[in-house]
Amino acid sequence: MDVVKEIRELKNQLAYSKNIGFFFGAGTSCALKIPNIEMLTKGIEAKLTNDHLKNFKIIRDSLTASTEKSVNIEDILNQIRRIREITNEKSDQDFNKVTGESAKNLDKEICNKIYSILHESEEKADFTNPKKFFAWLNILNREYSKEVFTSNYDLIIERSLEANQIPYFDGFVGSYEPFFWQESVEHSAEKNDLTKNWIRLWKIHGSLSWFWKLDKTDNSQKIIRVGKFDSASPADKELVIYPSKEKYDSSRKQPFIAYFDRLKKFLSSGELLFVFTGYSFSDQHINDIIFNCLRENNRLFCVIFCYKDSEVEALHKLTAAYMNLNVFGPKKAIVNGTLSDWSFTKPAAGTEKFDSYWDEAKAEFKLGDFNQLVNFLITYSGKAELLDTLKK
Repeated sequence: MDVVKEIRELKNQLAYSKNIGFFFGAGTSCALKIPNIEMLTKGIEAKLTNDHLKNFKIIRDSLTASTEKSVNIEDILNQIRRIREITNEKSDQDFNKVTGESAKNLDKEICNKIYSILHESEEKADFTNPKKFFAWLNILNREYSKEVFTSNYDLIIERSLEANQIPYFDGFVGSYEPFFWQESVEHSAEKNDLTKNWIRLWKIHGSLSWFWKLDKTDNSQKIIRVGKFDSASPADKELVIYPSKEKYDSSRKQPFIAYFDRLKKFLSSGELLFVFTGYSFSDQHINDIIFNCLRENNRLFCVIFCYKDSEVEALHKLTAAYMNLNVFGPKKAIVNGTLSDWSFTKPAAGTEKFDSYWDEAKAEFKLGDFNQLVNFLITYSGKAELLDTLKK
């Protein structure tokens, strides 16, 4: 597979595609030294104590015994929420010796630990490259709204957008306690709508700034968004992290259902270049939407940047039948359904720069690293002056 040829084609797609969308997975935050799901799972276990730790281990061990894959914190949260459902969160009902009340308390404690770990990492993170990316995305002259989907629940994207004073919309409206408004997610901005150029941000696994709050008028749970805050454990709220795969009060899953519908609508909307970075394709719900849309929309083209070649090889089993999808890893790639090694023929001196995407010393493709991808996008687009502006 000729890497120079494929990059030329990618540059053409980026330059001429009318509509471009992005999907950010955990790898994008990892590139900024935010813990990935495995690190987060270990970090949470290390911070739990007493009954919380005991119940955590009971649930983790029971899940490990029933599956061949490694169990992570999202699997554990799903199981905790199943226990909360079948026990009605009561102290005199249990599942596998974990009471409903204990499961509720453990759920909240885990979410608090997730918040504290990620918040601490964010405070140490270098926001330079995400700020560069969104500055680049914001100035693209496109006929369509710019949409970014992410499975991350940290606040890297929001903080980067606001640091650049770039307007964005995430489906929440209001000022005191912004609430989720489903109709706004379903709405498409008209040509002369001021918000058409706002970046759309859809966080399909929840966020560190979302909380469940009990509405005492009808005794229902509603999701609100909170601005800058110092604590993840206010007395009347519960942090929103990752919806259960099982039915756990369908009204509580409203944002996630709306975001999944938005993803499907966006991927089905005619001509579109959709770029994945840092996503491992471990979420079957998301994968089903992606591959169904690849089959149904022949004007959709997806490019997936992988940090490891093992991810490329694993994806080949899923993507071999799709001609409208390319997967690029450090030493391997999938193009037109064929998995092969990269080959590199150095362009003639002075004709074409390649160091933004190819490491000649290591003979590796570099764009699986989010930081390298950002620099490539800015370099190829001729917007390198953004680098100087942001530094100043």
